[in-house]
Amino acid sequence: MTKPTSILLLGLLALGSVVYGKAPEGFRYSNETAPTGKEWESPQDLSLNKEQPRAWFFSFQDTENARKVLPENSEYWLSLNGTWKFNWVKHPDLRPKTFFNPAFDVSKWDDIPVPSSWNIYGIQKNGDLKYGVPIYVNQPVIFQHRVAVDDWRGGVMRTPPTHWTTYEYRNEVGSYRREFDIPQNWKGREVFIDFDGVDSFFYLWINGQYVGFSKNSRNTASFNITKYLKKGKNIVAAEVYRSSDGSFLEAQDMFRLPGIFRTVALRSTPRVHIRDLKVFPDLDKDYKNGTLKVKADIRNFNNKNIKGLNIVYSLYEHKLYSDENSPVNGVSATAKLPVVSKKQTSIISETEFAVPNPNKWSGERPYQYTLVAELKDNRNKTIEVVSTRIGFAKVEIKDTKAEDDEFGLAGRYFFVNGKTVKLKGVNRHETNPAVGHAITRKMMENEIMLMKRANINHVRNSHYTTDPYWYFLCNKYGIYLEDEANIESHQYYYGEASLSHPVEWKAAHVARVLEMVHAHINHPSIVIWSLGNEAGPGKNFVSAYNELKKVDNTRPVQYERNNDIVDMGSNQYPSIAWVNGAVKGKYNIKYPFHISEYAHSMGNACGNLVDYWNAMESTNFFMGGAIWDWVDQSMYNYDKQTGKRYLAYGGDFGDTPNDGQFVMNGIVFGDLEPKPQYYEVKKVYQHIGTEAVDVKKGIFNVFNKYYFKDLSDYEIRWSVYENGTATQAGVLKNINANARKKTQFSIPFDASKLKENAEYFVKIQYLLKEKQPWADKEFVQAEEQFLLQEASKVAGVAEVSKAANASKPVLENEKDGRRLIKGNGFELAFDMSTGTIYSLKYGNENIITAGNGPKLNALRAFVNNDNWFYSQWFERGLHNLQHRAVSSNFVTQPDGTVVASFTVVSQAPNGARIHGGTSSGKNTIEELKDKPFGEGDFKFTTNQIWTIYPDGSVELQAGISSNQEGLILPRLGYVMKVPGKLENFSYYGRGPIDNYADRKSGQFIELHSNKVKNEFVNFPKPQDMANHEDVRWCALTDNSSNGAVFVAANRMSVTALQYSALDLILASHPYQLSAATDTYLHLDAAVTGLGGNSCGQGGPLEHDRVKAVQHDFGFIIRPAGKNLAETAMVKPSGEMPISISRSKNGELKISSGKKDAVILYSLNNGKAKEYKSEFQLRNGGNVTAWYKHNTQLKASMTFEKIENIQTSVIFASSQEAGEGDASHLTDGNVNSIWHTMYSVTVAKHPHWVDMDAGEVKNIKGFTYLPRQDGANGNVKDYTIHISMDGKEWGEPVHKGTFARNQSEKKVTFSKPVRGRYIRFTALSEQSGNDFASGAEITIQAE
Repeated sequence: MTKPTSILLLGLLALGSVVYGKAPEGFRYSNETAPTGKEWESPQDLSLNKEQPRAWFFSFQDTENARKVLPENSEYWLSLNGTWKFNWVKHPDLRPKTFFNPAFDVSKWDDIPVPSSWNIYGIQKNGDLKYGVPIYVNQPVIFQHRVAVDDWRGGVMRTPPTHWTTYEYRNEVGSYRREFDIPQNWKGREVFIDFDGVDSFFYLWINGQYVGFSKNSRNTASFNITKYLKKGKNIVAAEVYRSSDGSFLEAQDMFRLPGIFRTVALRSTPRVHIRDLKVFPDLDKDYKNGTLKVKADIRNFNNKNIKGLNIVYSLYEHKLYSDENSPVNGVSATAKLPVVSKKQTSIISETEFAVPNPNKWSGERPYQYTLVAELKDNRNKTIEVVSTRIGFAKVEIKDTKAEDDEFGLAGRYFFVNGKTVKLKGVNRHETNPAVGHAITRKMMENEIMLMKRANINHVRNSHYTTDPYWYFLCNKYGIYLEDEANIESHQYYYGEASLSHPVEWKAAHVARVLEMVHAHINHPSIVIWSLGNEAGPGKNFVSAYNELKKVDNTRPVQYERNNDIVDMGSNQYPSIAWVNGAVKGKYNIKYPFHISEYAHSMGNACGNLVDYWNAMESTNFFMGGAIWDWVDQSMYNYDKQTGKRYLAYGGDFGDTPNDGQFVMNGIVFGDLEPKPQYYEVKKVYQHIGTEAVDVKKGIFNVFNKYYFKDLSDYEIRWSVYENGTATQAGVLKNINANARKKTQFSIPFDASKLKENAEYFVKIQYLLKEKQPWADKEFVQAEEQFLLQEASKVAGVAEVSKAANASKPVLENEKDGRRLIKGNGFELAFDMSTGTIYSLKYGNENIITAGNGPKLNALRAFVNNDNWFYSQWFERGLHNLQHRAVSSNFVTQPDGTVVASFTVVSQAPNGARIHGGTSSGKNTIEELKDKPFGEGDFKFTTNQIWTIYPDGSVELQAGISSNQEGLILPRLGYVMKVPGKLENFSYYGRGPIDNYADRKSGQFIELHSNKVKNEFVNFPKPQDMANHEDVRWCALTDNSSNGAVFVAANRMSVTALQYSALDLILASHPYQLSAATDTYLHLDAAVTGLGGNSCGQGGPLEHDRVKAVQHDFGFIIRPAGKNLAETAMVKPSGEMPISISRSKNGELKISSGKKDAVILYSLNNGKAKEYKSEFQLRNGGNVTAWYKHNTQLKASMTFEKIENIQTSVIFASSQEAGEGDASHLTDGNVNSIWHTMYSVTVAKHPHWVDMDAGEVKNIKGFTYLPRQDGANGNVKDYTIHISMDGKEWGEPVHKGTFARNQSEKKVTFSKPVRGRYIRFTALSEQSGNDFASGAEITIQAE
């Protein structure tokens, strides 16, 4: 049933020779012969003679070609991509001012490809920059400005500081020219030229005649050039400016790269033609039957009225993921048009017709249709054929009753075709290191395939509209898009200076939003419109929203800077704790909620991603989110000395100022090679869940997380792994589950084959039954692993050694500070000064060469997300630990086993400062040698027991403690240097991709092998990498199977790299690392997770952090054999050390890894007592402890008197509830903070905190530790008050000003002050803000 209607467009607007429907404000039309030169600094003047925005479609010669939709199938489309003549200058005054004149000789100009980014194309292989400087900044614009109301009025040509790149390269201008011919069959037709992307402003001439100009670099700029054309050769000239007033709205977080970076093409239409075509598919309330509402804008360039026109619509159905289509029988419509007046008058034809039970479009089943529109004259002769791809995807936000919700919760939810889909997404910039922003179709296709393989179903086009072909691909392959207007002006932040407020910027905001919506309205993949990003909350966005809704009210609108004015809620980088609360639907936020940016993927990143999604998948209040971001925005550059090509980031081109590595936040590298976190994203985002019902019986549930399809596309492959190797496997071909349903299945493994002395896992994988566009048949789309059985009967290493019948080793006397042990096939030397192995040889192979044995280590090469705590590592000297054995003892047992025990103190000679931060990529370490460390400075004390067995096995058991238990460590364990000849790395643990405590769900516990050199991950800035969690054992061997196996006493984290942590820290790029010779093997008790603190999320969750508390850790070294797994099948047999530690508050603890051991101790060499529980030792003293059954193994520690007293916070004038509670100041945790309120309101200084000492004390002073995860709120000026009753405070007893750093500040009063209550008052902040914060405050008292 069809309902054709036609209406005349009202409010026609006559401007010069052009008559249009109402154009966006700022679109100007007139016959001007030359530009004034002021257009690129006139914010209200948006364009001259640029066509009004329209949907993306083309005119075709016939229906058959129109069904193909893409313009290259049309005779009436001609690409101008290719070689253009090009001239480049640093300053507009230097440009060739008459180059557009056909008589101007450009024959000696350079050639440049179009599309391209001229800065990138100009990078030479010797490192020279031929066409200006690529500049990367995050928030600022690249020209002189300041954050102030009306600053924009100063324009883009102001003089910046002399060290800025734009001081010399003030405003680069590129002049482009090329010739073209008009095809013969275009005679008598209108000809348009389309520029799909020009950054940031350009003037246009055809054959020397001025046509117009355009701003808005990322929406198509189209001009009617018919009247400027001539027979034969024609000349197009474009003058492109790097910076313009448009740049104020284009401060996106990316390399700022000028040029014609997208396609330039000619297209032609009949003189009467379909100017615009908008299609609004809809579905009935049951989401079964559809309707199409079509709006066609007909324009007449003739000098006479045209009557009797009709538009005939026909619909073609596509195969899934295919461009092939076939007619939908019985579905068509004819719209009769009224008279179309002469001289460019437009009318709108509205037509609606039914489509019974169409295939629906979704990200899971993206069924498409092509709508063909034929414009016919009164004789039924076809004048024009146009087409557009569409899909039936009904997007809604609806209030939902609890009984209608999957989770039984009433709420306001987001729906696609009646389903509360989850958007598992990424933000995406258009970028490639070889071409800058001029990405190709092939690159886009590769991106889509990578996304589909990683279960990504959503992309936020950040922060601009993208190349037209991207939408074509997303429609075809099923990606839910948030399409975002080309607006980002965070250089002015979000207050009064924001460009969202001035009326002079209203037209630009509105036009950019409308250009986006008009161009992309027909794409079914777009399920959300976004008004822009980080551009302030003002009324200009209210106007933009209102105008958008007049064009399209079928999709919701998002804007993260002002949720009040749009349809849904969104924010950026919330903490996991906040998300856990917000998903319950109880917060005062707008639901449904979409996290527009989260999990900042800078460097080696994406910790705790699974924790976000455990929350988001628990209800429907959150529709999902988009990781920041998809692809690193690195660019290829060449080293000037060596000519080596490398991936460059901000500053590598000499660009100043710059934001360093902040441009590299992808889950794939710039060249689309997956980063380690890509695989975690794939696992967390997978749409099939598996849970064990009874793993012992092989019974599991599969949960189909899809919304629109069952699991018939997949078969299940199950495997049983014995000690890391698959021993049983099978395939289940007919297991299915409907959308959002569970199905139970069983795997037929043989339980009788399980051995008691082996560990077993079950792996369940979901494989594609058939080849798909993104992956081959049997590609693993989802998987899970389950522990089936732990090994219960594993032989002790002593028992295994005894069975080898090896001769007794010989322990030699100390010589030159070493003790040598020689045994059957091995030779080991201890360094008596450091308490560790000096060298180790198995047979003729050196396993550890002189001085390279295992040493306590707590340093890693900081990742970008370590900015919350990395400076502490250097302040406490973790990079430079010196190891000193303070006691030692050697005992030879009757069977020849040698037991060597050491107490080792590990402390740096001094602290240091790390310069360069975690983002610049250019780091140096300043040693603070004028401030040597003393007894009270940070140190580790380790009680180590080495057991050397007759067969050459070496067992270490270590009890590790520190004097600052609240410190968070990047790792804790041992590092040794192993000869590079042992190049083969095998391990039984999580892999093969590197993983961390908070990013390991996608890596399974199996037997893996690799070359050590291949463990290196090519991060453009070297950082920590190659870690493997839950490792049972690892081995380093040569190609003859010589080497060693390292067996964990329990579990360990393992890294094998050719570079040390310091090597990685100090190298800006991989090519700068020295040639590798040895392997640095890290065996760690634990490694701190990655978190997401490079932007907003915070550090890793508490359980993923390694604290400097007491740790028991051990491993066994054994000579390798042909069967590494068999060699590793041992458990420890040696004695366990005793550890002695004392908390900050004086609680002394004696511990051992030996279960049920009876421990005796003495205090200050007094009478022996049995240790039963912790006890107070605030006054200090010497504690010695030993086993009742073995008095030879003793541990001893001496503690100083504690002058700090325990206090509690009783009042705070302001605090951010939860993460900023004032109680954190006295909790002993240097990583929790007090922060004044910021989420609801910001109070003004002063801010104060009152503390209670519990009783009256003589208070001598205090220490203040600023927050260690950032500088916001760090106190500058302060006062201290003391009170007896907490009511009367009197005058301050001390006033002061803290230095601007993150070191602990210790303040001693001129004389003690008697009192019980202490008030700390912050009077100002180091940066002048109204916040206050702190990590710890301790009070010294008598």
